[in-house]
Amino acid sequence: MKPHQLQAFIEGMLEAVILVDPINLRILAANRSAHQLLKVPENSLRDKGIVELTAAPEDLFFWEDVAAGLSESIYSETLLECADKTMIQVERRVKLVRVGMDTSIFVVAIRDRSSQKQTENELEKLIAELRATLESTADGILVTDLNGSIRSYNHLFANLWGLPDELMTQRDDLAIYAWMDKSMIDLAHYSERLDMIARSPLMEASDVLVLRSGKILERVTLPQYARGRPIGRVFSFRDMTQKITDEARLQLAAKVFESSTDAIFVTDASQKIITSNPSFETLCSYTELEMRQKTLRDFFGQESDITLIDQLLDKLEQEGSWEGELWNRRKDGSAYLAMVTLVKVQDERGNTLHYIGFLKDRTESHAAKQKIEELAFSDALTGLPNRLLLSERIHQCITISSRNHSTFALLFLDLDHFKQINDALGHPFGDRVLLQVTERLQRCVRQVDTAARLGGDEFILLLHEADANGAEICAQRVLEELAVPFNLDGMNFTVTASIGIALYPDDGTSMDDLIKNADSAMYHVKERGRSDFRFYQRQMNIGLLSRMKLDHAMRQALEHQLFRLHYQPQINLHTGDIFGVEALLRWNDKDLGEISPSQFIPIAEESGVIVPIGQWVIQHAIRQAAQWNQAGHVLRMGFNVSALQFQQANFVDLIATTLAENQLSPDRIELELTESVLMRDVDENLRKLESLAKLGVKLSIDDFGTGYSSLSYLKRFPIHKLKIDRSFVDDLPQDDSDVAIVTAIIHLAHALKLQVIAEGVETEDQKEFLQAMHCDEYQGYLFSPAISAEEFEQKFLSKIQSPDCQLRVSS
Repeated sequence: MKPHQLQAFIEGMLEAVILVDPINLRILAANRSAHQLLKVPENSLRDKGIVELTAAPEDLFFWEDVAAGLSESIYSETLLECADKTMIQVERRVKLVRVGMDTSIFVVAIRDRSSQKQTENELEKLIAELRATLESTADGILVTDLNGSIRSYNHLFANLWGLPDELMTQRDDLAIYAWMDKSMIDLAHYSERLDMIARSPLMEASDVLVLRSGKILERVTLPQYARGRPIGRVFSFRDMTQKITDEARLQLAAKVFESSTDAIFVTDASQKIITSNPSFETLCSYTELEMRQKTLRDFFGQESDITLIDQLLDKLEQEGSWEGELWNRRKDGSAYLAMVTLVKVQDERGNTLHYIGFLKDRTESHAAKQKIEELAFSDALTGLPNRLLLSERIHQCITISSRNHSTFALLFLDLDHFKQINDALGHPFGDRVLLQVTERLQRCVRQVDTAARLGGDEFILLLHEADANGAEICAQRVLEELAVPFNLDGMNFTVTASIGIALYPDDGTSMDDLIKNADSAMYHVKERGRSDFRFYQRQMNIGLLSRMKLDHAMRQALEHQLFRLHYQPQINLHTGDIFGVEALLRWNDKDLGEISPSQFIPIAEESGVIVPIGQWVIQHAIRQAAQWNQAGHVLRMGFNVSALQFQQANFVDLIATTLAENQLSPDRIELELTESVLMRDVDENLRKLESLAKLGVKLSIDDFGTGYSSLSYLKRFPIHKLKIDRSFVDDLPQDDSDVAIVTAIIHLAHALKLQVIAEGVETEDQKEFLQAMHCDEYQGYLFSPAISAEEFEQKFLSKIQSPDCQLRVSS
């Protein structure tokens, strides 16, 4: 597929897409989105090396993995450097696909994650603020998971238990628990209660702990939930030493409780409220007069379940204290969440004197906690579950479907041409469209299903226990919902979507496989006109080209003699005679098919295998030339020499030895060297060229005019011929620039008494122009492509025996 066809293939894609040659990792084509993402001019990425876009050292290793074919599809998150030197966080997928029969390309899809990264940073900030709130609480807090492993604690907890500094600077749960055990007076009862709590994940408990230090702590144990499931425990410790002293201390406390920021009330022995402080009125909106004679049950039963209130009052009576969070209502009816501590005060004989209640407003912290959870698991714009929550739900579906041997469906939905809305009307308008799309999608799924947003205009619909029929019905419903025109700001327009469907377990048994395959099916819809749905179809797994695989395959081909030489005739433009041939290397791999030299030669040069391959070419080309010349067919054999091969110290000796072994005159071979070969280490190369010239070998410059050359070497080096590169011949004689370049090369060569040959001649017009410009020789498809030795002998050498044939072999 030609570059302009590749460009047209990807231009309609919304995300940034780059097509990369799998052999040399150079960019073949990039769509407009890729240029806009990297802030570079259109069409400026073509022919660049893909590694030029890397912004981090580890990205080079990533491309090594891609090139090595370690996976059919590689996903990564990385940084890219834009033209203005700014860095953007992106997620990137690379997949090697077959184009046609003999060609493969890397498809690189890139998605900007900058806004998502910003959201993550904001979330980290909120979590840090929550941590600061935890440290500012008046209670000692210890948080564990369900197995008892310590996840967090604040400094007040460490102070209450007198933890040594060394335990606070190292993570050693066993050592902390051992210290707490050692601090207890009644260790047996303490351990028994902990075992009971550990056996009951949902258990709520309140205990009074007496430490050897003399402190009396109130411990409240509550399960910690996340999305309705217990994930651990929170132990709250409060120093109750002063609160459970005698009545005199209570009376002393009453003198200062007026200024407390905690809402405080005091009851009589029958739990009727007799007084409250100003902070209580601020929190609850009730005056002290309005609260008098209300019981604890009356007050807390306004909002909470009365059964729960009765249970906590029973615990208060039996254990002497209770602490926990309760929802209640203010006088105006608004709800608030309070951390409530209730303490029973007794005299020396154990008779109840009072009950004291302490309330802290937790409404804001509760809202902050909900906000953090919302940010962590919800899309900031639409409120839909994000990738993190979607991941959990997919794993739940996998668990359920695996256990029940059932199926579920995953629909990958991408809005068609949504970028045009953002570009034409702005991102704020586009966000409003996304909100309306979200409302319509939610109408298309059941309550047990999940509609999630991956980002941009990509959505996932997870259909619980749905089969192919259910998935099709949902997809049709989505297309119908979106077909209804949208109306925003008096503007009517339609938004369509392309939907790919993957089914568990046929199309994947993991979240990544299901999303990848549904995404693949969606792109098939995009390629076939959009606004439709398609089920994923498993394709045949073809062998994918890679640099490492190609290098290994070349070594195997060399070892098993799988390379072959084809020969293209070279014609004298003045006489029409065949005077020689160029030997061209060919390779057909059993797995990779026919591989162009332009693909494998650069890899061979990089890996060094070009040296033994070059030796093979020299030996076989000279041997073939010797056979033809000894049979009376005086032909000159030309072949290319790579830079690495020419740099070998024994190169001249190798040529001389091979010529002698095959008894071939040195002037019957012609070495074709590129300008880049000659311009490296000029002095050393000049010595080698002079040695070859003394030997009698002919030397020519291949692809003249395409490299970074200096004309001074034309008179210094013993060169006898220039070869005009096919890139200058292709558009002859129509292109004025190519006409000027070719004319200049011919005149320059003749002025320096050099021969000129043009390659890639395919039309009579090209040939006639070259004749008119007095070019000496040519080769190309117009006369013959490169063919095997047998075909060459049958097609050309056999005709020499016929006296009527005008096609002669020139000496």
